[in-house]
Formats: sequence, structure tokens, C-alpha cells
Amino acid sequence: MNTLSSFSSDSTIFALATASGRGAVAIMRISGALTLQILEKLCDTMPMPRQASVRRLWKRGSEGDELLDQALVIWFPGPKSYTGEDSAELHLHAGPAVIDAVAEALAFYGARPAQAGEFTKRAFINGQVDLLQAEGISDLVEAETQAQRKQALEQTEGGLSIVYREWANKLREVLAYQEALIDFPDEDLPEEVERNLKNTIAVLHQEMNDHLNDAGRGERLRRGLVFAILGAPNAGKSSLLNLLVDRDAAIVTEQAGTTRDAIEVRVVLGDVPVTLVDTAGLRETQDVIEAEGIRRAQKIGQEADCVLCLTDASVDIKEPEVRCDFWIRTKIDLNVSRETFVAKDIKTLLISVKTGEGIADLKRVLAERARYLTTHQGPPPLTRIRHRLGIMECVQHLEEAKRVEWPELRGEELRLAMQSLGRLTGSVGVEDLLDTIFSQFCIGK
Repeated sequence: MNTLSSFSSDSTIFALATASGRGAVAIMRISGALTLQILEKLCDTMPMPRQASVRRLWKRGSEGDELLDQALVIWFPGPKSYTGEDSAELHLHAGPAVIDAVAEALAFYGARPAQAGEFTKRAFINGQVDLLQAEGISDLVEAETQAQRKQALEQTEGGLSIVYREWANKLREVLAYQEALIDFPDEDLPEEVERNLKNTIAVLHQEMNDHLNDAGRGERLRRGLVFAILGAPNAGKSSLLNLLVDRDAAIVTEQAGTTRDAIEVRVVLGDVPVTLVDTAGLRETQDVIEAEGIRRAQKIGQEADCVLCLTDASVDIKEPEVRCDFWIRTKIDLNVSRETFVAKDIKTLLISVKTGEGIADLKRVLAERARYLTTHQGPPPLTRIRHRLGIMECVQHLEEAKRVEWPELRGEELRLAMQSLGRLTGSVGVEDLLDTIFSQFCIGK
């Protein structure tokens, strides 16, 4: 359970948990100490706990009673609720006037509008979820694809938390043995005590390094991939982008240098969100604006998860001068040589945007690459840079613990390693992180 008492609040909060705009139903959430009192004022009679009941909602004041709506009401007495506090849901008719009237009544009865992520923050503070699970909930709300949903749900269900808790338990056991060696130096403790201690440190160190060496697959899936389209002017980059996204996202003309700035379009390839980036044509130029576009194109190519290098098939074949993951020869409908180019294990594809030849194969290859860059096996992957930095810090302390011989110094490094893990789950030292983490949530979650 969490013990962040300094973050507890006596206020009662409310927020719309469904998207704004016209719809059939809008869900208003309430949480806090005044929830029961508010429901008793809102409803004709109190609903049974955790049973959906139809009730008329009222604003009762000195000027008389005003009927607000007829709604489905669910009452969740704490601690068996999402936040661990007394909570409720009001399933309202979704007209803006109804929502505004109910919100005004809740404020009249003593509640206040919730801040971004405040419901989940309270769930964390009250020990309903740890920090990793809370971040998983945020990712689940934002998930665009089934692959993202599965990864976020695994984290929400405690997949990462279980791994880190197991490491923390092993560290705690190792630290206990280390303290025994410090406190009883004159006792004839078995030699295998220190040997087992060092072996366990080495195993933990290796397991955490393996966890870090995942090629960033979890982080890539969470944020989505970037595929850059590079090549000379008029190689067909903008035409290919338009075809892949099935709309006219980029201007296409016969004039070289039409695209001067990066054009980004989000698509789904292989159940993975991918941002396709059309870039300025690479060539020597005296035009200051075009030169800046080329500089940006080169930078995008260096940072992208995958680079598609395009060249007109009528141009002499030569090795690409920039980073290249797929070599794509375009305009093969123009009766040109279909000789494939092989260099540095780069896969070569022949396509025609005009006739569609090779496009299905290209889409298949790109989907396979997207899946390859994000699919993981084994334990749940790291999904945020915060996780990666925390494990890296833990690994550094374990490396020091392996290196030093003085028991006191080794014990201190083990304690620091435990603190690094504790900050990941939120069990220690995360007060300064909470506002940053939960401010990224949507209102009502």
C-alpha cells in the first residue's frame, strides 16, 4: 500500500469521463469524502452499492428543487472503488445543457472539478495501483492499435510491476545477508553466504541488462514509429506518401524541389502506428530555404526508425549516400532496366506509383518491419524513458556492488539499487514526479 499521506486530499472531485460533444450518454465521475452526501441530495433515494439504478437528479436549494435529469447512478463505497475513496458514476443524457446543469449542482454541493489525471492519482495514493500500472492506464486510454492496447493492458495488469517486485525482493534478501556480514564480522558465518550474495548480485545485474537490451521495442510501440522517405528531387517521394496514406497529403508536381519542409502523416502498418515523413529532395542547392529543408531531411533520416531511399529507376544505380534501410527504385513503368541493386544487405524493391506494380509488396515489407521493430518476447518491455533510466541507475549501483570489497560500501550500493527500483513503482521518493506524470492524463481519468 502507498503511504503518501502528504498527497491525500479531503476535497471531493468530479469530471466528465466521456468525450465532449453530442452523444447518447455522458458519464460524470465523482470521488471523495462528500460523495455519499452529494448522492443523498441529488437522488430521491440512495442506490444500492455497485448496482446500476435509475434515479431522478435534483438540485435542491433555497429557491426550490430543480430537476436536472433522469440518469443511471452507480454508487461505489470505498475502498472498493477505482480511487479507493467513496465514488460514484452518473450516466447522464449527453446534452451539453444537462452536463452543465449537473456539474453546476455538484459544485453547489461542495465538489470541485478534477484536474488532469486526478482520479488515477488518487488511486495511486490510496494503493489501488502502483506508478507503473497508473502509466499503463494512461497508455491504454491513448492506445490507437490493438498492439498498443495489448502492451498497455499488460502493464496495467501489473506485468512490469511483478518483474520489478521480484528484483526488489531479491535485493532485499541480498541486503539482509550483507547486513549480517557487517553486523557479525567476528562470527563464523558460512563461506557460502558471501558467495551466494555475490552470485545473486551478478544474476540480477545480468537480468536487468537483458531487460535494457530490448532495442527499445516497448517504447517504440507506445509512441509509434517514424519512417522517413528520402531521395533526390522528383524521385517520387510525395507520390509514394500519398499512395501509402490514400489521400493527397503532399503536393506533387513535375517541378523539382516542390517539397521543402517535412510533411508528416500518421498511418497504421502491421498494427503499429507509423508516422511517414516526406522530405525535401537531396541535392546541391544555393537556395537558402531549400538548403534548410535538405538539412532537416538529413536529420530526420538519422533519427528515424526506418529510412526508405527512393531513386528514379532511370537513374544510374549507385550506392545511397545516406542511411538506408530499404532501397526503392521508382517509375519502373517507364520501360527502364529492372536490375536490382544490392549493397550492405539493403533490400531493394521495384515499384510504380502510376500502375501500382510492387506497391502491395512494399506495404507488406513495411508492415513486417514495423512489427519487427516493436514485437517483444519474454518479460514485459520497458515502455518509457523513465523506466529505462531507473533500471540503468539500478544497474550502475549493482556494478559498484560487484566491484567493491568493503561490506559497508557494498551494502550502501545495494540500498541505492533498491531505491532506484522503488522510484519506478512509486514505493519511495516519487513526490516530485507525480504532478509531471499525472498531468499527462486526460480529465476524468
